[in-house]
Amino acid sequence: MTDLTAPIPPSADPVPTPAQAVEWRISDTPVPYPDALAEMEARVEAIRAGTAPELVWLLEHPPLYTAGTSAREEDLLEPGRFPVYQAGRGGQFTYHGPGQRVAYVMLDLKTRGADIRAFVHDLEEWLIRTLAAFNIRGERREGRVGIWVDKQPYGGAPGQEDKIAAIGVRVRRWVSFHGVALNVEPDLSHFAGIVPCGISEHGVTSIVALGHLVTMEDVDAALIASFAEVFGGGPDGE
Repeated sequence: MTDLTAPIPPSADPVPTPAQAVEWRISDTPVPYPDALAEMEARVEAIRAGTAPELVWLLEHPPLYTAGTSAREEDLLEPGRFPVYQAGRGGQFTYHGPGQRVAYVMLDLKTRGADIRAFVHDLEEWLIRTLAAFNIRGERREGRVGIWVDKQPYGGAPGQEDKIAAIGVRVRRWVSFHGVALNVEPDLSHFAGIVPCGISEHGVTSIVALGHLVTMEDVDAALIASFAEVFGGGPDGE
């Protein structure tokens, strides 16, 4: 399992691997977290065994908190507010719920450079390009995994920045699972029950909270297009 907080030096645009088939699955109704974990575990083993293709699964969860391998008990501020699950991924506490697009990314990293830090960097790039499709400038921050937005162009104070997307991954025998969570239009008050990702000095935001009226379908289309640019394999190898 991987918890990466060390910064990665700036690099050129990612060089996609040759196109290969990646299955995309979009769930229309919220998926219970234990069901998603079980499905990921099974798919990782199938990918490792060569009996199933790589998978990107787009979904939402009912309101819940997940604890990564670095989660601190004191960062769970309201233990009884929503169910809490041990995720097994890297990172600390995060919130999942309706209006947040979760993307579970199950890729065979042996065929994609076998570099976990580069993989996380590419996940960040994927999110940055997705946000750019809606004229939002998502940015990396040294020492903080995830994607951040400078709030000053949106009426915030100089230096104010909020997190718009979280990243938490696990890798087993070079097959990745878990992934990213992009705030489209969640109830941002639900984040108040935790210290998101262990960072108390910054807030959270969403695409809609920044004034961009988009649908989940709009976001899914941008995610699919940007994935092909970064990772080199869209649906059915496009």
